[in-house]
Amino acid sequence: MRRRQFIRLLGGAFVGLPLAVHAQQPERIRRIGVLVAGDEDDTEIKARLAAFAKALEELGWFDGRNIQIEYRAAGSDAERLRRHAAELAAIAPDVILAGGTSTVGPLQKETRAVPIVFAGVVDPVGAGLVDSLARPRGNTTGFTQFEYGMSGKWLQLLKEIAPHVTRVGVLRGATTAVATSELAAIQAVGPSVGVDVSPLGTAEIENSVGAFARASGGGLIIATGATPIHNRRLIITLAVRYRLPTVYPYRFFAADGGLMSYGPDRIEPFRRAASYVDRILKGEKPADLPVQAPTKYELIINMTTAKALGLGVPPALQARADELIE
Repeated sequence: MRRRQFIRLLGGAFVGLPLAVHAQQPERIRRIGVLVAGDEDDTEIKARLAAFAKALEELGWFDGRNIQIEYRAAGSDAERLRRHAAELAAIAPDVILAGGTSTVGPLQKETRAVPIVFAGVVDPVGAGLVDSLARPRGNTTGFTQFEYGMSGKWLQLLKEIAPHVTRVGVLRGATTAVATSELAAIQAVGPSVGVDVSPLGTAEIENSVGAFARASGGGLIIATGATPIHNRRLIITLAVRYRLPTVYPYRFFAADGGLMSYGPDRIEPFRRAASYVDRILKGEKPADLPVQAPTKYELIINMTTAKALGLGVPPALQARADELIE
């Protein structure tokens, strides 16, 4: 997908201040590549990229004036993702924004020279994307999603809003190092709250959730990953249909009708990534910019869904929530 098409999806180009022109020596237009794994018409993806572009404007970079942004969106197609990574590497931009865990590896395979700034990657050290958080080395740095230990919090919250739950299915995508570590963190908390935890695959989501729901006392945790995100409306529908209390990793699940979410703001890393892009365009190297963790986690409760599931949300839990969706 070409840059102009993507900008139209974002709602039009941003209006900025005129570019300063130096006598006899106009400033060089800098090029920024952007690669995301989501669908180009996904409102969440558009919100993230709009936040990135606006943050760049606040730093003095305006698309079509002193920068040119090349957008690529690959949906859930791994082959298209690899193809877009190759395309962006071939045009050799000044820096590339990688919008998620699955986008960084393909970009690194294509180039070790072009700086890469990621937004929302899980465990970049464990995935081999950087050497360390403090000193990433190489051409890649950025902003992480969360620590694995946070995954256990999902189970604690689920038990708090639905004390009757004794079985929890963890719906996750491919069995990656990330998915395995998340499941391990959740299972470690299971005995302390009296819950049996088991993984559920996403190859056949309807069959998987339906089979799990046949026995009583069930609840769900939706892990991170592209597959649950791309299928979130189906998952939310199934959770309500089978009356399964469910905790999700991001706010947009709760906004779409999910019971509860706990996790970092997924738009904020894109705003913060603009600051690293700015510093790289001004001469700094990714190897010298430490990988940064989220600064805030949000607890969102959809009160309408809780009522539909027959759940009374404890006042103490309501008081801790960052947002109650009525």
